[in-house]
Amino acid sequence: MDKPKVVLGVSGGIAAYKACELLRRLTESGHDVRVVPTASALHFVGAATWSALSGHPVSTEVWDDVHEVPHVRIGQHADLVVVAPATADLLAKAAHGLADDLLTNTLLTARCPVVFAPAMHTEMWEHPATQENVATLRRRGAVVVEPAVGRLTGVDTGKGRLPDPAEIFEICRRVLARGVREPDLTGRHVVVSAGGTREPLDPVRFLGNRSSGKQGYALARTAAARGARVTLVAANAALPDPAGVDVVPVGTAVQLREAVLKAAADADAVVMAAAVADFRPANYATGKIKKKDGQDPDPVVLLRNPDILAEISAERARPGQVVVGFAAETDDVLANGRAKLRRKGCDLLVVNEVGERKTFGSEENEAVVLGADGSETPVPYGPKEALAEIVWDLVTRRLE
Repeated sequence: MDKPKVVLGVSGGIAAYKACELLRRLTESGHDVRVVPTASALHFVGAATWSALSGHPVSTEVWDDVHEVPHVRIGQHADLVVVAPATADLLAKAAHGLADDLLTNTLLTARCPVVFAPAMHTEMWEHPATQENVATLRRRGAVVVEPAVGRLTGVDTGKGRLPDPAEIFEICRRVLARGVREPDLTGRHVVVSAGGTREPLDPVRFLGNRSSGKQGYALARTAAARGARVTLVAANAALPDPAGVDVVPVGTAVQLREAVLKAAADADAVVMAAAVADFRPANYATGKIKKKDGQDPDPVVLLRNPDILAEISAERARPGQVVVGFAAETDDVLANGRAKLRRKGCDLLVVNEVGERKTFGSEENEAVVLGADGSETPVPYGPKEALAEIVWDLVTRRLE
């Protein structure tokens, strides 16, 4: 079987050196990668490096090897085009259909999915011209990944940093796996909660659960690859930020509720994948609770936490908003799941069986997605991203 053909476009930003790591991940995972840099990009990383890492000759001009018509053929034969980093200049040229070098010609001739990973200073990213160019590209079906927040060149810090190459690779892998040009969540804002809340008992102890956040992160990554603007409310998840996702870290159930309600105000869909503690200690000890010889510890009095899923289901922030819940059950899985679906009032409920060696912390999952319309969609045991794809398939049908 032929290797998937990927064109890696590199434009002239300091983050060009990070594209070497993206190239390595693509080639080592079995992709045939052709690097097409701009002339400015070669000031940061030379042609010899790109050629050695990709195994293909590198050119920036349409006049090189003109008998092979590279300005047409490269884009025509690609299964995916990804530009990382994509500068403000490159985004402007792509949005306006300019074709003054090999990369911009390739973008015009490509009929495959296209992913842009922008990197620039915050002021440039936030400029109305850049935002309009990004909106234009997204409207035409391109996936434009939101830049990360962090250290830029010099002493500057802010939004505009190239996302981690490993996370850009995950976006590319998911886009290639879907094999469709039009991202079906473009123009949508989705909110995903992930991880497990922790309810403090004293400065060193808490009531928590075994949730790793991996399923919620898979949902966030998949939504970003399908073109959505994603807000990920992450409760105590020790995982790298997904590319193109706005991550809001929280600790407790009350904090998660506040963050979800704020983000859901303009969201098309809310997916509550986080494991939210049902109870919290009524009293918080400001000092570490000590053992006392010969005495049993004082009983821990618990208070009920807010039911976030029921709240956002009952009070939709906007008409047509789709709400998805998760139910982790240990017995009578489907019966308990159906009862919870009726009780919570959400549109979809992902029900799975959990335990010490099931689901929590694993890379795989198995579930049944119950619909308020009476539907049941079984998801066989497999990667958590496969479940994420099915959840978003069901959500998009309801959004449409």
